[in-house]
Amino acid sequence: MSYFSRGERSGMRIPVDEIGAALIPFRGGERSFPYVSAADVLQGRVDGARLNGRIAFVGTTAPGLMDLRSTPVGATYPGVEIHANMVAGMLDGSIRQRPPYVLGAEVLGLLLLGALLTLLLPLVSPLRASLLTAASLAAVVGFNLFLWHGAGLVLPLGSAVLLCLLLYALNMSWGYFVESKTKRQFTELFGQYVPPELVDEMARDPERYSMAGRKQELTVLFSDVRSFTTISEGLDPRELTHLMNDYLGAMTAVTRHHRGTVDKYIGDAIMAFWGAPVADPDHARHAVLTALEMQREIRKLDAPFRERGWPELHIGVGINTGMMTVGDMGSPVRKAYTVMGDVVNTGSRLEGMTKEYGVGILVGEATKAAVKDFVFREIDRVRPKGKGEPLAIYEPLGPAGEVPAASLDELKLWQHALRLYRAQEWDQAELQLHNLSQRFPGCALYHLYIGRIARWRAEPPGPAWDGVTNFTTK
Repeated sequence: MSYFSRGERSGMRIPVDEIGAALIPFRGGERSFPYVSAADVLQGRVDGARLNGRIAFVGTTAPGLMDLRSTPVGATYPGVEIHANMVAGMLDGSIRQRPPYVLGAEVLGLLLLGALLTLLLPLVSPLRASLLTAASLAAVVGFNLFLWHGAGLVLPLGSAVLLCLLLYALNMSWGYFVESKTKRQFTELFGQYVPPELVDEMARDPERYSMAGRKQELTVLFSDVRSFTTISEGLDPRELTHLMNDYLGAMTAVTRHHRGTVDKYIGDAIMAFWGAPVADPDHARHAVLTALEMQREIRKLDAPFRERGWPELHIGVGINTGMMTVGDMGSPVRKAYTVMGDVVNTGSRLEGMTKEYGVGILVGEATKAAVKDFVFREIDRVRPKGKGEPLAIYEPLGPAGEVPAASLDELKLWQHALRLYRAQEWDQAELQLHNLSQRFPGCALYHLYIGRIARWRAEPPGPAWDGVTNFTTK
């Protein structure tokens, strides 16, 4: 037997559905109400004051008497206590109502919530998507609790919560697959040009990068093997293939190490550029570092090449900096991510001039101006074919502070000889150049200028000479 205190209520209204069923306002699990044994009551072992003014329900709780029910608050719940919960709800007005429009309200709510999350989740970042989902769940649960406590209405909650979680999981999964696809596309598009670490960097924010053509300040590099025709004629095709693979592999590794984009291989030549597709404020410096390391790296190939009976390789490198067009260019059949423009053409010509001056690297004025922490040697002022304005060309000697003192002394003597040459003081310039050639017999540059002085003596350039060397071929 269970019982509870009786309260005074008038105008009592019990919400029921169309078949007369009501929602039981359970107060908790089994024995939420006081239990008294009926045998004790009959035998007078219960104080009458304990039952006075109370509503008592007489029922059974033993399993064998078949009055145990499965309820939301217990798998085996006494039927007599179910009645007690119901009457208690009638007395205190806690019986909730499931309105007849519950199905329509649920469908409408799911449609509105689903449409909102479907539109917003793909537009925001994963973090904001998580916050939006959490806010939606909080709003759904809060609104449901408001209706429960404020209006006594029972509306479904599980379907809305499940919808939020499913849409969130779907959005995250879709985003993952899209991101993976984008990364694969970036790898396919740029992986053959750009170092893998830069591809990963691009894939983190792919919207910033595009293969569409644009004008931008970049640095371009051209390298070429000296006397390659003679070398190729002395090797059979298989040996030549292995030699070129070893050479190009080593030079490409150096380029990629310094964040360069390999544009193309043109026979034995390499074309690369810096500053695209990933922005690089130090593109000129990285290009110069690449050229210097190329010259060092190629000397590491001498020993293994000699072991195979192959000749030593020597390369010339030209570098130029300026505005050029970069993008995916070509035909519908075949395209390439490349650079074009007058600056690019000049870079190629600088590489060709390295043979003329007997130096390994030549850079243009803009490159020299952009790399302020390097020591450069001015080689000449030239006017390439088809150009109106002269161009000063330089040889990088290395980072400031790393150039040997002997090289700095040689640089001072050379600068003095160059000033004498441009002032047409042929005797003093020739004497200075002879001294340099004796101290540094391996430098072809000094012999080149000695030969020029001999020609100018025979055919003086005149007082209007600007000291510029004009090139009549590309």
